[in-house]
Amino acid sequence: MDNEEYKDDSIKDAPVRGLLHRARGVDADGLVLTHGAGANCQTPLLKALAEAFCAAGLTVLRCDLPFRQARPHGPPVRGSGERDQQGLRAAVSALRRETTGRILLGGHSYGGRQASMLAAAAPGVVERLLLLSYPLHPPKRPDQMRTAHFPSLQTPAMFVSGERDGFGSKEEMEAALKLIPARTELLMVAGAGHELMTPRNRAELVERVVERFLQFAKG
Repeated sequence: MDNEEYKDDSIKDAPVRGLLHRARGVDADGLVLTHGAGANCQTPLLKALAEAFCAAGLTVLRCDLPFRQARPHGPPVRGSGERDQQGLRAAVSALRRETTGRILLGGHSYGGRQASMLAAAAPGVVERLLLLSYPLHPPKRPDQMRTAHFPSLQTPAMFVSGERDGFGSKEEMEAALKLIPARTELLMVAGAGHELMTPRNRAELVERVVERFLQFAKG
């Protein structure tokens, strides 16, 4: 599936940088996808999902968060979250100029956490959330839960987690999702860790995520 380099500097201090997978219809729904703390928008997971969602009829923008634009390697520095959320808001605004359909927002790990925090702080900014490997707590630190914003989340959210993810077990995820007043769904991936996708499960994983999220987004 073809994609094109995408740049948008219309929002001051929040440039959008990424790749656009353009669907044929001008009224297609749009999906912004972003990455985790140690990656960028070129990860195999995001690329595979973007291509599959585009083939299913969505216009997809996979973009680099501001912290990654600032430096090519390393995790976000302390205090990056607010600016990264501004970057996601800018990406959503940019994608709204590319299509007239609904705008959905997704991210892997840190990117998904920032997406959910943006949606909790700004209800209605997007219509649905796709949260891949949500980092519920640091590995082996279940006392440091990252759920303070969950009771404020009004946007329907689908979570996808690996059964071997050290950032949150199935039981922990199920308990955490009860804090969210909006509609939620949890898709567990057998044998997967935090990265979710492996060469062995790639085709099945992508198919399941795309099918389930498109169905979830209809509700």
